[in-house]
Amino acid sequence: MRLDFAEKYLRNPYRNYDRNIHRQVEPGTYIYMENYNVSNAVGYKFAMEKFVEGKLVSKLISDYIKYDEESGKWRISNYFIRTIDGLDETITKGASLDTLIKMDPKEFSMRDNIVETMSLPRLNKFIENQRMNGVQNIESHLIEKYRRIAFPFSTFILTLIGVSLSSRKVKGGLGLHIGFGLLISFAYILFMQISQQFAINGNFNPLLAAWIPNIIFSFVAVYLYKTAPK
Repeated sequence: MRLDFAEKYLRNPYRNYDRNIHRQVEPGTYIYMENYNVSNAVGYKFAMEKFVEGKLVSKLISDYIKYDEESGKWRISNYFIRTIDGLDETITKGASLDTLIKMDPKEFSMRDNIVETMSLPRLNKFIENQRMNGVQNIESHLIEKYRRIAFPFSTFILTLIGVSLSSRKVKGGLGLHIGFGLLISFAYILFMQISQQFAINGNFNPLLAAWIPNIIFSFVAVYLYKTAPK
């Protein structure tokens, strides 16, 4: 709800700043764009390659490609098509060509945090589609998926730590207990942020990044619980 409100009323229209975009739009068919303008649904320096049994059979190059909402087709402008059939090659040129490409323009207008609004089944499907399309750097989406599973356990772990600390009698009373609790909570959040950043940079497994804070702090929780006054 929070993200929906911000998306509608607070944020500026989204612009895709990605460059050198690569996608697998269907098995054996790959597209490339130097960049994509979301506001007018135009991709620049477009190329599409088709492979059959690992061999290149056609390659299309154009200055730009634009999506037509009415027809649901992509209009390719100033195009050059090279068709390969064994040792034979055919060259086709033209000013404009309307064609169906399994490429949804909405994919290029998604904010990174849009996955936070997705249900888990929808998120799983989204990740699978991203993989099929050959999208790289999906670690942040995987982290979001695993984080949702790990979060209920983190709540239990931090609660156990809080209960164990509150049972100890120390100088400073309740204020000191609250201070220790906040310190541990901040440490947990910091640890999670660091591990997630390592995963996003490709240096860490996303599943491990989501769970390692729980693993480490579960040992802390068990120790504090066992040593707490009964």
